[in-house]
Amino acid sequence: MPIQPWFTDAKLGIFVHWGVYAVDGVAESWSFYDGRVPYDRYLSQLDRFTAARYDPRAWARLFARAGARYAVLTSRHHDGVALWDSAHGGLNVGRDLIGGYADALREEGLKVGLYYSHSDWSHPDYASTRKPGRPPEQEDNRYSEAAAESEDLDAWERYLAYRDGQIRELTSRYRPDLLWFDGEWERSAEQWRIPELAALIRSEVPDVVLNARMPGEGDYATPEQGAPVIPPEGPWELCLTINDSWGFQHHDHHYKSLGQLVRYFTETIGGGGNLLLDVGPREDGTIPAEQTERLEGLGDWIARHPDAVYGTGRGLPAGHHHGPSTLSADRRTLYLTLFDAPRAETGVRGLVSKARRVTVLGTGRELPHQVIGGLHETPGVLWIDPPAAADLDPHATVLAVELDGELELYRGAGRS
Repeated sequence: MPIQPWFTDAKLGIFVHWGVYAVDGVAESWSFYDGRVPYDRYLSQLDRFTAARYDPRAWARLFARAGARYAVLTSRHHDGVALWDSAHGGLNVGRDLIGGYADALREEGLKVGLYYSHSDWSHPDYASTRKPGRPPEQEDNRYSEAAAESEDLDAWERYLAYRDGQIRELTSRYRPDLLWFDGEWERSAEQWRIPELAALIRSEVPDVVLNARMPGEGDYATPEQGAPVIPPEGPWELCLTINDSWGFQHHDHHYKSLGQLVRYFTETIGGGGNLLLDVGPREDGTIPAEQTERLEGLGDWIARHPDAVYGTGRGLPAGHHHGPSTLSADRRTLYLTLFDAPRAETGVRGLVSKARRVTVLGTGRELPHQVIGGLHETPGVLWIDPPAAADLDPHATVLAVELDGELELYRGAGRS
């Protein structure tokens, strides 16, 4: 089934890591699992988690100002603490913190995403397969045959019943547009019963979007923390923290600059992906000012360049333009991103299609351009005069190249 068009058109989502770990500002779940914080101390945060100033409508308004089209909230991380009053399992915050979030997003026209971990490191019937201190990518995360044979199968059935019960609650209560799974590395898709879980979800929300951490059933890839040098084929999403932490940590003031975030964003959408930019609210539900400022700054940049963002597709392959680009849905307009003030003309190589007009997006200033060189089937280089200083964006300037037909490129051994 093709992925829902709203997802590939959205370009920006907001990832919200919020949970009891924000009380002491420790790493979500991993801090106790790796032995950095005693488990009892970690869990004591549950009694001190107030959500006293939680205002989901303020969140939704902020996310809309940022230019986001969806958000993903951690409904339950690996620590097993649910952010709603679940009837399954013993760990939850004792009230529903998800309903208001879902309602507020929809009031702002945003799609509702919920994160849920397959793993629960607190559940009595869950036996982890991960070795403490070793990241998942550094080990074989499949059960060995011996481990599978020694597992308490009755306990595993109880665990799956607990998981399925929580998933039914999330899907029936909140009707999420997207479910973002995590923690799949600890077992095989067969052990997780992924096809059955996907069927359960789609019986409640048929059009739901699932990430690739539902092996064999996911709709899109989810690289984290680094823009891929070669973008994945098909739909994908870059998950990126706004500082160095997913959840709120008091000591982490190492924020990415707005200019860096614009670069991550334009490079991601130029490769055909979405940026899922993470924020970590404090335990009381407020989002730190440094994070708010960056979301609003990114939203201001997007508001100046919406045509180059929403509804576009991946742009030129590497080598055609030195910077990111996107392509309009009708494939007749290229949007070229320039990060620095150009000292000379901007060149576009391998463009078979003729450029009939080039303008600075946002100001509408038309730029002179010409094609130089070319021989037989090999096209020349399109050279575009640099914009005037008054037309430059402080973070990234976008040029709109209107073509005389759909984009056609020369790849050295033929056209595409």
